[in-house]
Amino acid sequence: MDKLEELTRAEEQIMQVLWKLKSAFVKDVVKELPLNPKTNEPYAYNTVSTIVRILEDKGFVGHKAHGRTYEYFPLIEKQLYSNFYLKSFVGRYFGGSFEKMVSFFVRQNNVGLEDFEELMKVVGQDLQETEPGNITSNAQ
Repeated sequence: MDKLEELTRAEEQIMQVLWKLKSAFVKDVVKELPLNPKTNEPYAYNTVSTIVRILEDKGFVGHKAHGRTYEYFPLIEKQLYSNFYLKSFVGRYFGGSFEKMVSFFVRQNNVGLEDFEELMKVVGQDLQETEPGNITSNAQ
């Protein structure tokens, strides 16, 4: 895949299921999806199957054949897409400035000084763990 593209809401919901399950048949994806808010019923098998094939065409999903059925699996890691999406979001709504984004969320959510200091502590630890040459794991 040369370049990521933003997914539709339905495509993203299906990717969330595939990232969670690691691989799945369409029937498994249908079971894991939340109910369709318009009908309050599960999404139709054919609808999910069509969206999975679109995801495959976009390079997000691959499949293994099992007779006449396919088992689908993600080709794009969740963290890679999350990073892409967040950068795109920050670019569109905050002019590419993470500082403006954080400031906006702090103001909108009435984050107190204590919470903000805790957030900065966590960010500082994450930055130390990801510095080049640092081999510590952020697994806890």
